[in-house]
Amino acid sequence: MSETSGVVRILGRDRWIVVAAMAAVVLVAATYILAGGGTGMSALGMSAATGPAGGLLGGAADMVSPAVWTPGYAAVIFVMWWLMMVAMMVPSAAPAILLYGALNPTQGVRGMLAFLAGYLTIWAGMSLLATGLQGALAASGLISSMYMTLAVPWLGAVVLIGAGLYQLTPIKRACLDQCRGPVEALTRHRRSGPQAAFRMGLLHGRYCLGCCWGLMALLFVGGVMNLMWILGLTLYVALEKLTPFGDRLAKPMGLGLIALGLAVLIWPVGTG
Repeated sequence: MSETSGVVRILGRDRWIVVAAMAAVVLVAATYILAGGGTGMSALGMSAATGPAGGLLGGAADMVSPAVWTPGYAAVIFVMWWLMMVAMMVPSAAPAILLYGALNPTQGVRGMLAFLAGYLTIWAGMSLLATGLQGALAASGLISSMYMTLAVPWLGAVVLIGAGLYQLTPIKRACLDQCRGPVEALTRHRRSGPQAAFRMGLLHGRYCLGCCWGLMALLFVGGVMNLMWILGLTLYVALEKLTPFGDRLAKPMGLGLIALGLAVLIWPVGTG
């Protein structure tokens, strides 16, 4: 009995250590984004200038010259995207990380942190792709250099409709089911050691990316640094993954995004 109690105490201690580590990571990432993500521009200022509608209504006119996409600037944008994904996605992934620790008690803190590292590696890959896409949009003059919103409403409408359609697909449903109920995958692929934990983090991260990549694309519509869109999407992702009714949200969200995109196409508003 005492041995069992000791194991429980150790597990409880390990969980709190990992919870504290995740909270610290999210806090650092959110603070960095709030400070402007290394771009030299205030996220609060950019959010106030573009407002809740973000790039849908054209936003405010650029007051700076287009950024020169040197390797150094691209690295800044990559770090900005990655830390933004950390701040947005780790809170809703935390239960799966802690569940992994509960199912693999012998791995302790190292196992859960390795799982987290694998999960964040997937979002690093997504951030690399987003950085390349943002660079291509900038080179084509299709994104505001100052506010990081799409510069033409019709393109925002296309992204809205595309994200909405994806919400209705079987792939979205399957990935969401895995995010909401990861027990089967975590049990089926159970292995021991930090490398196995890292691979499990990669697996869960792939499901999470498959579930949320369309929603993350909406940041280009509202503004990559628009805090209102960042907070709204973070809250929605958490509701989808963590609440009892979350599996019923994808379809109405998809239909709403499609309707909004069609409205922007039918009643376009010129850029500011």
